[in-house]
Amino acid sequence: HETELLLALGLEKKISATSVWFGPLPDALAKQGNGLKKLADNAPSFEAVTAERPDLVLAQYHWHIGPQGETGTREQFATLGIPTWISPADCIGKSVTDSSNGDGARSTPFSITEIEREIDELATIFDVQPQGNALNEALKQRIQQAQARAAAQQTRPLKVVFWFSSSRLKGDPWVAGDYGAPGWISHTLGLKNIIDSHDEWPAVTWEHIAQAQPDVIVIAEMSRRLYPADDVAVKKGFLNDDPVTRNIPAVKKGQIVVVPAMSLNPSLRNVDAVEAIGEKLATFQAEQ
Repeated sequence: HETELLLALGLEKKISATSVWFGPLPDALAKQGNGLKKLADNAPSFEAVTAERPDLVLAQYHWHIGPQGETGTREQFATLGIPTWISPADCIGKSVTDSSNGDGARSTPFSITEIEREIDELATIFDVQPQGNALNEALKQRIQQAQARAAAQQTRPLKVVFWFSSSRLKGDPWVAGDYGAPGWISHTLGLKNIIDSHDEWPAVTWEHIAQAQPDVIVIAEMSRRLYPADDVAVKKGFLNDDPVTRNIPAVKKGQIVVVPAMSLNPSLRNVDAVEAIGEKLATFQAEQ
């Protein structure tokens, strides 16, 4: 996300190297990001990052740079004189609790205003405030337009579930709680997220999901392959074949929406998800 944010601000020349890739850059940023150095698809080592001799290290998630960071702690970087910046969306009102998994839980719902804050902060750090203001204004206009289209189309709030992946295909899936980015996406489009949890990505049984009878299932697409369910084709095959999931209304009607995984975590792409899901909902309605 931070790579995409810097590209959106026109700061590609400031990027020494990147890591933690769920998939390719969006088309609008692909040309600017062509040739970016990639340290790792997932978490890079502390040594790989410091070998770049960066003036600043940006991270989207505290589990990469934080108290138990996979890459390192902020203190480790500080001892080398390297400042770090962690996405406010992963810090404000969010923490790993005794009852949550490693993705953490939120005490307050995520809002796109947190991404606007990130834009403002990075635009200030790199002294490109006009670009930051323009980017925030463009996002606001896109959100308003998507909301207006959704409000004109829906006759009742549709029930939705967001499936990111699963540690075991036939096990409990990681689905979006209502306080994370998908919760904001749902509310923006007038949808009802059936997972009423403060956890970011709780593991929930398919029996519980089926009982809630979701009208729409949104599934995450990614190039990562840590688990079989990272693959969209595997996800779809499971939904259509499993005796519990194949009778879910969303599956029976074919109302499955595929969006990039990055768009379901706090990022610029949350607005892309609002637009993409809204367009698919209009298609579903037209087919009825």
